[in-house]
Amino acid sequence: MLKYISPDELAALMKSDKVVGRDYCVVDVRDDDWYGGNIKGSQNSPSYKFLDKVSDLVTQTKDVPTVIFHCALSQVRGPKAARIYSETRDLLQTQGADKPHDVFVLRGGFQDFQAKYKGDPALVENWKDEVWGSGLHF
Repeated sequence: MLKYISPDELAALMKSDKVVGRDYCVVDVRDDDWYGGNIKGSQNSPSYKFLDKVSDLVTQTKDVPTVIFHCALSQVRGPKAARIYSETRDLLQTQGADKPHDVFVLRGGFQDFQAKYKGDPALVENWKDEVWGSGLHF
């Protein structure tokens, strides 16, 4: 069963003493809709090639105890990627090759996160008003 984190909970985590890449990481699985802004410090792992790259992502994040996934709305791509990633890491953990970890999906995805935090450079980076301000919402 997938666990969810709210935009407010993620913002609090990001503004805490926790370190991105060590204590948590945010994986953005948006594809072409990634352009125009992202959660600060997140890494883009496009959904269209996620299955082929999940082993690399697990290797890269195996020491990170909290991994948070999202897409534009976190309705399809984000939850699917979180489930695949979680199953891969859980299997490694049962084999003794991984440590305890939590996998979350960002409720509302980037759409809800940016609606609340786009003006905060500590939380959102690479913001493009011409993408989001024009009514183009993915």
